[in-house]
Amino acid sequence: MVILIVDDSRDEQELLSTWLRASGYGSLMVADSAEAAFEILGRDNAGQRRGAVDLILMDIMLPGVDGLEACRWITATEWLQDIPIIVVTAKTDEKDLLAAFAAGAMDYIRKPVNPAELVARVSSALTLKEERTARKAREQELLMRTQELERALREVKVLRGLIPICAKCKRVRTDRGNWQRLEEYIQDHSEAEFSHGVCQVCMKEVYPDVFKD
Repeated sequence: MVILIVDDSRDEQELLSTWLRASGYGSLMVADSAEAAFEILGRDNAGQRRGAVDLILMDIMLPGVDGLEACRWITATEWLQDIPIIVVTAKTDEKDLLAAFAAGAMDYIRKPVNPAELVARVSSALTLKEERTARKAREQELLMRTQELERALREVKVLRGLIPICAKCKRVRTDRGNWQRLEEYIQDHSEAEFSHGVCQVCMKEVYPDVFKD
């Protein structure tokens, strides 16, 4: 699991990284601005991520584009929407937290950061991410199977209703008014295939010398 830490404070980056590594999270990336985070996520790559990120720890107070605007951009980008974002902030006012959730954050951690709280919230977010990914995979598999079934059903041809057939030559009249050999008609309207032979009745007519009474 790759965690992206977005914070303009080098001390904060190192502190969060140290605690996360101590808890077994070794795949970490850091960015000191929203623009640097966008570069890591692949903002200019036409929808192709440069690095797969599973969780973002986002500081709100960033130079240039702030953390809330960064959250809004990430959650509005289709191929990034599934990445959970935890806001790390010194702001504790209710309106600030509500703004963070409105921008797309799934959780928040107050500064100064408590190591136990950090690890617990990160663990919870990554577990949720795994469950969401597994669910989407199951939904995609179900969709593919449904499409395959629908395609197979469209290809199945079934003969139904009244079939107009000539009493003498046994040709069948098609919907267009043409007369078609019975075997051709059946092949066109079903999945049946034919193997040809000669029945005993016809054999007697064709080879009367062979079949004498």
